[in-house]
Amino acid sequence: MVKLIHTLADHGDDVSCCAFSSTLLATCSLDKTIRLYSLSDFAELPHSPLKFHTYAVHCCSFSPSGHVLASCSTDGTTVLWSAHSGHTLTVLEQPGGSPVRVCCFSPDSTYLASGAADGSVVLWNAHSYKLYRCGSVKDSSLVACAFSPDGGLLVTGSSGGDLTVWDDRMRCLHSEKAHDLGITCCSFSSQPLSGGEHGLQLYRLASCGQDCEIKLWVVSFTRVLGFELKYRSTLSGHCAPVLACAFSHDGQMLASGSVDKSVIIYDIGTQSVLHTLTQHTRYVTTCAFAPNTLLLATGSMDKTVNIWQFDLETPCQGSVNDQLKHFIEDWSEEDVSKWLRAQGLEDLVDIFRTNNIDGKELLHLTKESLAGDLKIESLGLRSKVLRSIDELRTRMESLSSGIPDEFICPITRELMKDPVIASDGYSYEREAMESWIHKKKRTSPMTNLALPSLVLTPNRTLKMAINRWLETHQK
Repeated sequence: MVKLIHTLADHGDDVSCCAFSSTLLATCSLDKTIRLYSLSDFAELPHSPLKFHTYAVHCCSFSPSGHVLASCSTDGTTVLWSAHSGHTLTVLEQPGGSPVRVCCFSPDSTYLASGAADGSVVLWNAHSYKLYRCGSVKDSSLVACAFSPDGGLLVTGSSGGDLTVWDDRMRCLHSEKAHDLGITCCSFSSQPLSGGEHGLQLYRLASCGQDCEIKLWVVSFTRVLGFELKYRSTLSGHCAPVLACAFSHDGQMLASGSVDKSVIIYDIGTQSVLHTLTQHTRYVTTCAFAPNTLLLATGSMDKTVNIWQFDLETPCQGSVNDQLKHFIEDWSEEDVSKWLRAQGLEDLVDIFRTNNIDGKELLHLTKESLAGDLKIESLGLRSKVLRSIDELRTRMESLSSGIPDEFICPITRELMKDPVIASDGYSYEREAMESWIHKKKRTSPMTNLALPSLVLTPNRTLKMAINRWLETHQK
């Protein structure tokens, strides 16, 4: 499970990037500012917001130690800040003064890379603040960059769609077309892959682009054997350009944000969709995982940053199988009795016990066996039992098919057909939520707190995601 635990709404314009250190969250925006928050309570720090840039801020990145924060802007500069005081450490001017679109630190904090709209990529010495090396790509803007976990490689992505790989001296090792309509982001998993021999390190790389796709690659490099970039697979799910992607710290999950306003969380092992998050109301521009806690931040053109928390079981797919194993077919006679009481069918408990109805028998009951074998004379009772059994079968099919939990209504625990967003920020089946409001008045089914409003807004993005999932799994 993943749940929304906090929403930050302090920026006055589109949120362009967010980044974590071990104790802080940084966000930046087209409003020219960078904001800093404590992870302990998500309170904004006293020296926030950070102001220097004269135009939109496109990217922010913490050094591995978390002591230094970098930000870059349309104004052609990359600024280094003290994360703890907010003081400006230095201002790095991109050669040529082109708008700087992206920046990132090397894993050992030695270098800072900055990529610009004119295709230039600069490697700065992060200690002396001097330009170390630079390179460029032709006819494209630099919009993405990521260092390999060992710091030996820098991968950049361009608006032309090329992935370019540089060594630590900014020599171009490889370049290839990865996304036809342009790359928007790239990210390395911090965890090396098994299978490397003779000192060969294998790393997983993700890239995403305007073609609505996320691609997974395997990168290998040694001084002796050289460099290799291999395409592995494509992750589907979004129906519009994918603007951001990020691996979790343990490399087991990948998050992506899209123009379709959704965030999708993938299990990298099975490459299946774990969660689809649809709370943002405009394009999702950025996503980032915290380094040592199960937190995800997502930012959007709706000017907000959402903070999500994962439970400890995510992303173990075995949890679904465990539920199935102990689900309906393995119910004891006592389990069936408890279920009958929960359905308001207490009068049938003795009849079911006398006939030794357990979970397996329950699922095979028919209108004929209810009338003939169990001697239930009331047509209304028989109909109610059959409806309840059909609902159980639906739930079991949902679990066995691995329906993402976000597609299940929290009230009915069934796949939603007409999802709506309530004022508590959660999505529900319209009919179920309308009934809930009628019976329970102004309370949230998820938090039990008063609902600020009774307005229900159609969640069209979630409905589209559910329809795409159905199309894929009903073939």
